[in-house]
Parts: sequence; structure tokens; C-alpha cells
Amino acid sequence: MAIQSKNIWQGAAILSALCWSATGHGQAQQKTPYWASIDEQEARMRTGPSTEFPVKWIYKRQNLPVKVVAIHSVWRKVEDPDGDQGWVHVRLLSPKRTAIVTGTGNGTLRDSPHENARVAWRVEPGVVGYIDDCEKGWCRFENAGRFGFIEANRLWGDELP
Repeated sequence: MAIQSKNIWQGAAILSALCWSATGHGQAQQKTPYWASIDEQEARMRTGPSTEFPVKWIYKRQNLPVKVVAIHSVWRKVEDPDGDQGWVHVRLLSPKRTAIVTGTGNGTLRDSPHENARVAWRVEPGVVGYIDDCEKGWCRFENAGRFGFIEANRLWGDELP
């Protein structure tokens, strides 16, 4: 009986570990809202938290930033840059910080986070890139190996309400 009980506990521990790893890296941050990004070449947004719900959108833009606004098991309710909301499986998301350039006209990326700094390059609205080092109204933005500092108000993917 003791051996059988031990085997049950070991099985439960293994099952628990498998469930934890199956939810992946997108599960690490539990408090909403938080930022994530699409981690696959194609990701389906559904009207509810299950594959039984109809597909609302199919995203074909890897690294697109999304805001996670709710959690249900292995599903995340996300908001995209256009304001649409729906449910995405956690394995389709990455904790990588990305942002999309917004506004009209080209965004200016500078060598340092100052309005008077030298212009490093310009980027069109709709371009997606990796961000980090966001503070005092500027974010370091990287796309295709090039980087610079852009005003945070030109990005969607940085500030949370």
C-alpha cells in the first residue's frame, strides 16, 4: 500500500511538472494587464477561451505586440494595436517586448534619448520592433539590427493604463 501511495504522489508530481511546462514562458507573468507579443508566424484569436469558439482574427505578423488583459487557464484575452480583443492560447505568445510605430509621418529614431540628439534613422508607422530601456518618454527601439531611441508616444506597446 505504501508503494502504491508513493507511486500516486510521484505521478501527481510529474503531471504537475508537465502541466507547468506545457503552459510555457507566456505563463510566467500572471498579473494583468501586461505586454506580450505574437510568437508564431500564424496565431488565431478566438471569441472565447477554447478551440470550441470561432476564430475572430488570424494574425500573420510574428512579434506583433499585444496587451494581455485577462487570463483563463492556458488562454489569454489580448488587445491588439487596433483595439480588438479576443482569446489566444498562451503557447502562441512570447514575453518579448515589442512595439508598433503609430501616428502619421515617419518616426525619428535618435542616437540617444534626447530631442536634440543626432537622427540615427527614420521608421514608418506600422513598423514593429523590439523595445527596452523605456524611461522618461523614450524607448530604445530595434528593427532588423538597427536601433535608436524613439519617443514613447509614437509607440503602441509601452505604457499601460
